Amino acid sequence: MDILLPVIIAYLLGSIPSALWIGKIFYKTDIRTKGSGNLGATNTFRTLGAKAGIVVTVLDILKGTAATLLPMAMDTPVHPLILGLIAVIGHIFPVFAKFKGGKAVATSGGILLGYQWPLFLVAVVVLLIALKITKMVSLSSIILAIVFIIYTTIYAINTGDYPFMIVIIILASFIIFRHRANISRIRNGTEPKVKW
Repeated sequence: MDILLPVIIAYLLGSIPSALWIGKIFYKTDIRTKGSGNLGATNTFRTLGAKAGIVVTVLDILKGTAATLLPMAMDTPVHPLILGLIAVIGHIFPVFAKFKGGKAVATSGGILLGYQWPLFLVAVVVLLIALKITKMVSLSSIILAIVFIIYTTIYAINTGDYPFMIVIIILASFIIFRHRANISRIRNGTEPKVKW
């Protein structure tokens, strides 16, 4: 139970479909039927507006953070990064939303916030710079994933924190894979752009 219980809690935390519940409770809208149909912050911004988008972003980030901090609240030998990763799996395949969730960018960021918060700030800056240049959330997320693969590989070589590198590579792979439809639209020049 020292291992199983925190794993279950981490998965359930990740499974909380913030975008779905915010949309249904406050906007009487199922965002799975709007926009891209994705249960993530970007689709929430586009379909429900900035206020809902910000709330969903924060909640999705905190899911990853809460899971990563579980070892501080529970007597468990499970590494915090593993619990964070399980929360991301819950976000992608949420039990509360028929196993169809978001693309894991915000929840992955929440792991950084809980594990090494300065890197979370770096991730936000990198994402905003990429978004300013590309005007595309999807491409900015992919760029962020690639940047962190490179950074954590160098970091692990210098510090020996290979678990961190491995988890980041897995998370980045999730993010890139989940954006495969966006990659096709980027190539075709049909990917939606944000206005600054």
